[in-house]
Amino acid sequence: MPNLLDIRRRIKSVKNTQQITKAMKMVSAAKLRRAQDRVVTARPFANKMGEVLGELAKRTDEEFHHPLLDMRGDQRYLLVLITADKGLCGAFNTNLTKAAQQFLRDNPDKQVELLAIGRKGRDFFRNRRAVIAAEYIGLTGKGRVEFSEALEVARSIIKLYTEDTAIDKVFLIYNEFKSVLSQRVVLEQLLPVARAKEPEPEVKTQQAVTLVDYIYEQPPEEMFGRLLPRLIETQIFRALLESVASEHGARMTAMDSASKNASELIDSLTLNMNRVRQAAITNEIIEVVSGAAAL
Repeated sequence: MPNLLDIRRRIKSVKNTQQITKAMKMVSAAKLRRAQDRVVTARPFANKMGEVLGELAKRTDEEFHHPLLDMRGDQRYLLVLITADKGLCGAFNTNLTKAAQQFLRDNPDKQVELLAIGRKGRDFFRNRRAVIAAEYIGLTGKGRVEFSEALEVARSIIKLYTEDTAIDKVFLIYNEFKSVLSQRVVLEQLLPVARAKEPEPEVKTQQAVTLVDYIYEQPPEEMFGRLLPRLIETQIFRALLESVASEHGARMTAMDSASKNASELIDSLTLNMNRVRQAAITNEIIEVVSGAAAL
């Protein structure tokens, strides 16, 4: 049975850890609000931009070609994985790495290269001898992502896709922020940019389909040459914002759970300490009484 000194030391250690977890929870709670506001602001623009460019691409002539629109083969993939730079955020990083591993298992005959954003994902796949085409560390660790940083990542992806013609498709994995308690792992195709699909006949009969006619002031080459790279930049920026907000939400939940577990452990250790102390006092009383009886 441990003595009182060991139990007191362990209680003190748990209390110190609890102070750290409470502080981390408060920091994440303060940063979460700002991150959530930025996500809510960025979502409509990113979604609408993708929708409009998809419609524009669908209405272009079949003879029109653009590197970010043209379909290629189906052999070599680039997987962009956005994880956190730090841990202590529950299953945030684990779910992302599991999704990336599942993607690799689902495509065993493909050549998959990894573009890692975040230290956790980079370290995880580096230890497993994965092919890492590029890595970006420190983008999400500050708690605030600048558009210039997303611009650098997007340009790197576009450069890898356009200059290295062997890359056929680019996929993106990140955590989408739903609420403080819920984050959803998203796997989506980033390149080539998907053209909008025609609605199915059943959908056409059930609801009226509004066709928007666009007037082109510039040639399609010039227009898509400017807008398609901006679409990729916007999608990367939105994914980074979603990841930052999800990370703060996951860390806030994890630290709150850790603080509650620390309280329960302190109560259990205190009860055990009182029992040990009571047993020691009882033994001393028995020894005094036995000594008195012997006299």
